[in-house]
Amino acid sequence: MDSDDMTSVPGTTGRRAFVSRMGIFGLGAVSSAGLLAACGADATAPKSKASATSDQDIINAAATAEALASVMYDNIIKSSPAYAALNSNLNDQAYLVAGREQEAIHYATLVGAGAVPLAQTFYFPATMFTDTTFVTTVNTLITLEDAFIAAYLIGIRDLSTDSLKELAGQIMGVEAEHRAFARVIASDLGLTSTTGLSGVAESVVAPMHAANNLAFERTFSSSFKTIADVVTALGPFVTPPASGSSFGTTAYAFNTTAGYYTSETPTVTLDDTTP
Repeated sequence: MDSDDMTSVPGTTGRRAFVSRMGIFGLGAVSSAGLLAACGADATAPKSKASATSDQDIINAAATAEALASVMYDNIIKSSPAYAALNSNLNDQAYLVAGREQEAIHYATLVGAGAVPLAQTFYFPATMFTDTTFVTTVNTLITLEDAFIAAYLIGIRDLSTDSLKELAGQIMGVEAEHRAFARVIASDLGLTSTTGLSGVAESVVAPMHAANNLAFERTFSSSFKTIADVVTALGPFVTPPASGSSFGTTAYAFNTTAGYYTSETPTVTLDDTTP
């Protein structure tokens, strides 16, 4: 299958169109340089392990990602037709509620370790929380989880202490679970494939030979050399969109009220009988 053929997989986009429209690797000089500067990285530095940023830069970026994820899950739950469509599958709704709580706990843990988020206001594709086909919602969710997994793999490699490396591994494992349940939800919503950060449509049904049946989590090493590259990739989600962007102008703020994302009583809860 040609991943750039937008007609070959209904409801998905190929890598070139997807990356271009979401701006994942095409931020332009102003926004990417500004984000890299905020992260303490040199936007012109060679992207290699030798230019890896400090522990502080890594956990700052991670906290930003966790705030973004908390806001994303919260608004999927509160506004998205995808969540409402899962009302006959309470386990799926429970997974989304649990995802929101887990991301908020990750954020609090990283801040407790000294992280300072680079942003607490976020932007999403214009139809992220209104798409009745569910494609934008699910694909954006999977794209971000792909990026988070890669970021924590970089953290495991580049962080300087065993305790921080262990924390990165503990969080990365949960982000991998989130990506897996997003694919389950995609199937339950009637989608046959999803398109994440790879830009290649992947079947939600993964037999042994399918590309989506991964033996290893992906680092996306051709694009992500250091944590600064991940910060750049997240740029469209933290920068007000320019005219013509596929991102909406609505700003979604991370709620800093203690326990906001973990204290609400969900419609359903995970327990020992939940698959």
